[in-house]
Amino acid sequence: MTIQNQIKEQLKESMKARDEIRTLVLKGLLSAFTNELVAQRKKPSEELPDGDAINVIKRAIKQRKDSIEQFRKGNREDLAQNEEKELTFLTGYLPETMSKEEIMKIAITKKEEMGIADKSKMGMLMGAVMKELKDKADGGDVKEVVESLF
Repeated sequence: MTIQNQIKEQLKESMKARDEIRTLVLKGLLSAFTNELVAQRKKPSEELPDGDAINVIKRAIKQRKDSIEQFRKGNREDLAQNEEKELTFLTGYLPETMSKEEIMKIAITKKEEMGIADKSKMGMLMGAVMKELKDKADGGDVKEVVESLF
């Protein structure tokens, strides 16, 4: 079952349970999936591949994090808490990411393979590690690990 179908099923369940926040988040995701399909010049009735669905979910998560930050700056804790609730629902749809220890092992191996010794080649190492890990690790974690190697 694709992520899009899982979300459709969970939307039905949340509507029956009258869970307003979850229903709102799921409807928003389905709308974002439709927008992504249209942007890719596909029919809105088509299925969005899981890879694209994960990218849409990551964008939604980033938007929530930015909103939380802005609401906190504006002393709107009530709105920040709502965004945090939505964020917890959204993160449940992402696949597990690698730990920093696992990223460190791969980064060290790549560093040795590429023969990188100084900080000037850090960008090359970062690119190589990100290419290998793709969606398996958070970019911020990879950056932190690679920087710690120098």
